[in-house]
Amino acid sequence: MKISKLIFVSTILVTVAARACDLCGCYTPQIETAHRAIDPLLGSSAMTGLYGAVGEQFTHFGTMQYNGHEVENPTGQREESSITQVVAGYSFNSRFALQVNVPFIYRYYKRPEGFDIQRGSESGLGDVSLLGKFVLFHTEKSFVQREAVDGKKAVVEPAEPDFTASVILLGGAKFPTGDSSRIKEEFHEVDVDGAPESGIHGHDLTLGTGSHDGIFGGQIALRYNSAFFEAETQFTLRGASHYSYHFANELSWSGGPGWYLVRKGDAVIGLQCVLSGESKDTDRFRGEVADDTGVTSLFLGPRVLASFGRYSGEIEADLPVLMNNTKLQAVPDYRIRAGFAMQF
Repeated sequence: MKISKLIFVSTILVTVAARACDLCGCYTPQIETAHRAIDPLLGSSAMTGLYGAVGEQFTHFGTMQYNGHEVENPTGQREESSITQVVAGYSFNSRFALQVNVPFIYRYYKRPEGFDIQRGSESGLGDVSLLGKFVLFHTEKSFVQREAVDGKKAVVEPAEPDFTASVILLGGAKFPTGDSSRIKEEFHEVDVDGAPESGIHGHDLTLGTGSHDGIFGGQIALRYNSAFFEAETQFTLRGASHYSYHFANELSWSGGPGWYLVRKGDAVIGLQCVLSGESKDTDRFRGEVADDTGVTSLFLGPRVLASFGRYSGEIEADLPVLMNNTKLQAVPDYRIRAGFAMQF
């Protein structure tokens, strides 16, 4: 049962692609506990109680694209974005749990401002989320082994199910706790003739959206012996924001096959190939389309996950394989995600 649970609770940031994920992604930790009780959500042997985690996503934006095509970047525009999420959760039973995600954001940027080069940073609290997780379906199957005992047949059950499958529903809300004052830059943007155009704007640097948002999603996972497959999706329904700005709704997903390299006692180490993506329409400002905000993207990369007793962790490196954006934007060159969790 240990490995089946590890598959389902895992995943770092359900939203995955471009800059927008910095504002709405919820890290859902993998919870590994001693004595074969990993996630408090899954399986009859799961334990109830508190769990905690820390998730990190670092994204480097250094490529300029115009309508999906790379263009020159003579001023060296770039942004480094770090989002650290602190997670506290409580599982009430084997089916239902609640968790709170508190993000802390740091962004460094370099961009043209007219004929000058502007460097700066933004840091602080992001938008806090409350997330509920419900196990809609879970099944386990052991393939019966028989051996002779004193001339008779005896049934020997394996210590761990050979096959598991689960479906988990996610739902919650995001609250406008992050500073959204950077959005006010949209009122003052002016193109200077002959000056390089910036691909980094206030809506890119803001720490919060200034809106109450709904979060809806799900996770599925399958495991047969050491082979597994997991996938998840999340839809973020945006509410009205400050400063006449409305962020667009987003749909994101991730998933892929994997293999457990180590399955020994309380130690589990797995390797997964993850394909992730996002689709986001253009935002609206003062009722008009903000035409430099739409994106559809795909990332591909390896993910390593490990569990030792009641501690678990994961690390993932992603590279973009498809990046279609609207107008001029700074887009990701790479992304690194990691997390650590424990059951109390």
